[in-house]
This record gives sequence, C-alpha cells and structure tokens, in this order.
Amino acid sequence: MNVTPADQAILQKGHPKGLYVLFATEFWERFSYYGMRAIFVLFMTDKLLFDKAYAANIYGSYTGLVYLTPLIGGYVADRYWGNRKSIFVGGLLMAIGQFILFACASMGEGSGGVTTTLLWTGLAFLIFGNGFFKPNISTMVGQLYPEGDNSRKDSAYTIFYMGINAGAFLAPLVCGYLGEKVDFKWGFFAAGVGMIISLIIFYYTKDKYVISHTGEQLGTHANKLKDTSVSETGETGFSTTQIIVLIASIVAAIALIYFVFDVDFWGSAIYGMTLCLPFAILTDRSLTKVEKSRLTVIIIIMLFVIFFWMCFEQAGASLTFFANEQTDRRLFGWEMPASYFQSFNPIFIVLLAPIFATLWGRLGKTGVEPPAPMKQAMGLGFLALGFLFISFGVTDNAAIKVSIIWLTGLYFLHTVGELFLSPIGLSMVNKLTPGRFTSLMMGIWFMAIATGNKLAGTMSSLYPDPASTKTPPVFLGITIDNLHTYFMIFVGFAGAAAIILFLLSFKLKKMMHGIK
Repeated sequence: MNVTPADQAILQKGHPKGLYVLFATEFWERFSYYGMRAIFVLFMTDKLLFDKAYAANIYGSYTGLVYLTPLIGGYVADRYWGNRKSIFVGGLLMAIGQFILFACASMGEGSGGVTTTLLWTGLAFLIFGNGFFKPNISTMVGQLYPEGDNSRKDSAYTIFYMGINAGAFLAPLVCGYLGEKVDFKWGFFAAGVGMIISLIIFYYTKDKYVISHTGEQLGTHANKLKDTSVSETGETGFSTTQIIVLIASIVAAIALIYFVFDVDFWGSAIYGMTLCLPFAILTDRSLTKVEKSRLTVIIIIMLFVIFFWMCFEQAGASLTFFANEQTDRRLFGWEMPASYFQSFNPIFIVLLAPIFATLWGRLGKTGVEPPAPMKQAMGLGFLALGFLFISFGVTDNAAIKVSIIWLTGLYFLHTVGELFLSPIGLSMVNKLTPGRFTSLMMGIWFMAIATGNKLAGTMSSLYPDPASTKTPPVFLGITIDNLHTYFMIFVGFAGAAAIILFLLSFKLKKMMHGIK
C-alpha cells in the first residue's frame, strides 16, 4: 500500500504520545495479571491444598480461557462497542475478579464450599474481563500509525511489549512477596489495585493522546463502521447457512474431543473453537482474494504459535515447581521467593526490547528486514535452546538443589525467542487483517495462545516430581521418569516447529502480498 507525502513526513518523527498512554495502561493491567499468576499455583497447592497435577490443570484451563475470550471481546468491539468501551469494561471486570480472589484467600486453609465458589467466581471475572481488554488495546497500538508504516509498527509493538513486561517484572516482586512472605490475600489485593490504576490512566488520558496521525479519536466506534474497503462480490458477512454450519462444527468438535480423547470440558471448548473459528472467518463473503491469502498466513502461523506458548508457559507451573523445590535460591544469606523467577523474563524483555525495536527500524530502512514468519521461526529456535540449556543442569536427586544459573539462562534464551515471535505476531495480525476484522482477528490470534496455555497446563501435570512415589507419567510412549527427559520433550517440540516454519516462511512471504 502506498504512503502519502503527508504520511511520509510522519514516518520521520518519533512514536506518538498515544503509544505511551497504551504502554502505561498495559503496564498496570499486566502487573495485575502477572501478580495473580505469580502466586496462583502456589496458592492452590499451599493454601487450598490441591495436588500439583490438579493445580497445573486448573492453571492451564484458566490461562487458556484468558486467551480464548478475546474472541468475544474482539467481536463485540468490531461490531458494537468500539475499542475504548471494551477496554474499560474489561478492566473493571478484572479488578472485581482480583478482589474476589482476595476474599477467597481470606478464608481458612483448605478448599471448602465457599472458598471454591469464590475461586471459580473470581477466575470467571478475570477471564471475561481479559477477553474485552486484551485484543482491543493491542489493536489500538496499530491504529496510531498511518497505513503502510509497517516497520514503525513492528517497532511500536516491541515498545508496547516493554510495557507488558515492565508490569510483569514488577508484579512478582510485589504480589509474589506479599503472597509468599505475608499472606496470599494481600498478593491478590495488590493485583486488584494495579488494575484500578490501569483504568484511571486510560480514562483520563485517552481523549487527549489516543488519536490517529490525523487527529481522529481512536476506538470510539465499532471498527466495521470505519472500514471503507469494498468486497469483490459486493456481499458482506456470513449467510444463515454458514452460521448454522459453524455452530454445528464447533459443537461436533467439542463433543469429539471431550468424549473420544477424554479431555476435560474447558480444554475441549478451547481446542474445538481453535480448530473451527480461524477457518470460518475465511468464508466471509466480503473478503477479497488477497485478503484471504493474508488471513491464511495468520492461521498457518497460529499452529506454530500454539507450540511456542505450550513450551514457554511452563514458567507459570512446572518451572515454578522447579524453582520452589529444586533450585538453590539463597543469595548472600537471603532466600529468594520462588515467584521472583517469574520476573526474570520480563526484566530481560525490558532490557532487550529497545535493542530489537531499533534493529527492526534500521533493517526496515535498509530493506533487509526478514519477513514475520522467518522472525517467528527464529523465536521457536531460541525457545528450544532454552530447554536444551536447562536439561544439562537438572538433577533427579530431590535433596540436591541446582544453581540459579540454569533457570536464569533458560529465561534469557526464552526472552530472546519471545521478542522474535510475540510482538511481531501482534504487529503481523494488525498489518495483514482488513480493518473491519482487526479486533476479531486479534481475538482469533489469541485463541492460539489459549490453546498453547491449556496445553502448557497439561504438560505441567506430567512434571516428574523427584520426591514422588507415584508411577512416572508416560507421554507419546516416552516414560517421563526424570527432569532431563521432561525438558528434552520441549526441545523436540520447539525445535521441530522452528525448522518447519523456517522452511514454510518463503512461501508465506509470497502469500503476504508485499507486507512484511
């Protein structure tokens, strides 16, 4: 797409102030989310007395659903509310959810009736709140820039990603300390306060700064009302028959997964919708051939994104168990809380993101910037290297704790991989999707992350506890009776996905029709 002379002048300037408003809003929202996540599995095992496998599966279902509901929030924003209202409603729901968990943690030890009800209720508010918040704030980042300003969008999403991870860095330090060293309830309370701060920042600064390069207020109307693209057929939307077929296919997929593959209900719902919905959007009658081709690229890469997050999100469960039980956390006579390890990845993000933002900007100007699929293949490669690194440092003697260097190295390599994959993916969805589908497609993109998170919980339930006397779990015919074998499974998944995506990237680049 051509860039006008006026837009060319804008390209020479720095990033708009609206980017930093969204940065600050996301900073505190992520503080809330990662603060809760830092203590969640420990809260379930230490306070509610759940066993590790059960807690890991709950963790996987929660984080999976957190990334599934953006489909609803994206649809509502595109068709009815617009981005701003969706963000505010979502933030309010999440704040309520955190304070309900505060009430849950204020109960006595164990999982009684009222305690369990509060747990599920709080998680439900967080899940639906995130669904409205997450896809819409991500979409608004791209709307700050003129069409065709693709390199600067990659840079902007990397800077925005710094906001996400700056909040994620602070969260375990505050909420993790309060939860582990004081009381879990105060960790959840601090997470709720963080969400309130996020809402205040967004509400009082959005009108002045969250504007387009032409001065237009962003996110005030449904996205479909702003899209002036014309279809080849003159038709738009889905026919009644298509909607019926879509609903029937989703129900059939969920039933098949639930009854045949013996997956729990929430897992079946996540997997079933991820199988059906991405392909359903391609049947919209308003799409041109080029638009369908570009959307197909997103859908293909979603498969690889699933494997990335399945491996990466071990941080919230199995790697937390590893940090808590098998890592020597003593530093100068002080024992670091296990939840603090979840700050390692975000602090590396904050340190490395400016380097990556500058790198993409310079490569874009010289015309040698690799296409998004190739960047994401590199991200999967670094993910595999992280698990390969830690596999050399593990021990199967529960009495021997390993050096902090092994988890530190893993998180560093995973951070590099994340910077190659995640912000680039957000930018890619924004660039390749027609305006009328932007928030909806962002929600569909998050479905891949939902599936990855749910699978992460399933894989964490296979964690081989060295102190356990239970029969070792078996996965794909492999008996997981030691941590080396466990971590090498992730090396295999991530490494194979990296190679396949790299080989596909040349074809995918052509299907993007000039967009990098």
